[in-house]
Amino acid sequence: MKDLNSLMKQAQVMQQRMAEAQEKIQALEVEGTSGGGMVKLTLAGTGELRRVVLDPSLMAPGEEEVVADLVVAAHADAKRKLDEKQGELMREAAGPLAGLNIPGMPKF
Repeated sequence: MKDLNSLMKQAQVMQQRMAEAQEKIQALEVEGTSGGGMVKLTLAGTGELRRVVLDPSLMAPGEEEVVADLVVAAHADAKRKLDEKQGELMREAAGPLAGLNIPGMPKF
């Protein structure tokens, strides 16, 4: 029975760590860039687009397609960074149980 109690305590600690990691993810902000910094955008930890900054030189007539491509590329950059940070926080919270295929446990 000691092993079961120990396992339950570990599960409670991990559950608390996961909740703390979720709070940290909510507070995250990452910036993605493209075009050598001509386009910058910020994503919240939830994936919500918070801010877009465009270099004024991109506002020239005929640059619409370039701007669109740069925004998409900056978003992809920010999303990759966000996914990395979220995975890092969740692996940290899971501790020794990270990577195990436990039913009900998020994959990261």
